[in-house]
Amino acid sequence: MDGNGRWAKKRGLPRSFGHHQGVYALREVVQTCGELGVKFLTVFTFSTENWQRPEKEIRSLMKLLRRGVDQQRADLIKNNVRVRAIGRLNDLPKEVLYKVRSLIADTKDNSGLTLTLALNYGGKAELIDALKRAFELWRTNKMTRPPDSETDFACLLYDPELPPVDLLIRTGGEKRISNFLLWHLAYAELYFTETLWPDFRRAQLLAAIEDFNRRQRRFGDVEE
Repeated sequence: MDGNGRWAKKRGLPRSFGHHQGVYALREVVQTCGELGVKFLTVFTFSTENWQRPEKEIRSLMKLLRRGVDQQRADLIKNNVRVRAIGRLNDLPKEVLYKVRSLIADTKDNSGLTLTLALNYGGKAELIDALKRAFELWRTNKMTRPPDSETDFACLLYDPELPPVDLLIRTGGEKRISNFLLWHLAYAELYFTETLWPDFRRAQLLAAIEDFNRRQRRFGDVEE
């Protein structure tokens, strides 16, 4: 969800205004995905690298996250959305972590769209933490052999339920994956758009999905 700061700068506004507007974009995208029958939507909410940003901006983002959880809770429950979270969650501010875990608990029985928030998340960190978990399980005799298949290793990731990514959408004109879901993106289709995240709404999402539907996915096989 890239481009909040640039969206605000173009309008002569503080970066925080862009982040606030980005919440409305996310709300519309979540609603549209639910209507379309999308089963999983994972959004890069805050990365392990984002701690390098100015302290004032980080405080603003954490405050926005707390408020966003409270403000969107009723709609998420009403729309049958199940919320999950991945990342080094325990390093988040305690109040933020409490709010997120509360929302996860309140929506755990919902059966529609699964919305996963990547919070204090990094793809490399996830792989490192998976290896550390494997070592700890082996050390405590809870694992008798090292993971020797993709299925076994996937069970060590932050959320073993999270499936491989079909479509990665990156807004804001940058053409890189920025340490996001490295394991899950192995065969993902990549879609880059110049649209800044606050302007990415239903029409832009439908355009991305239409582009995806025109592609032929071979997963290493030959074209028939």
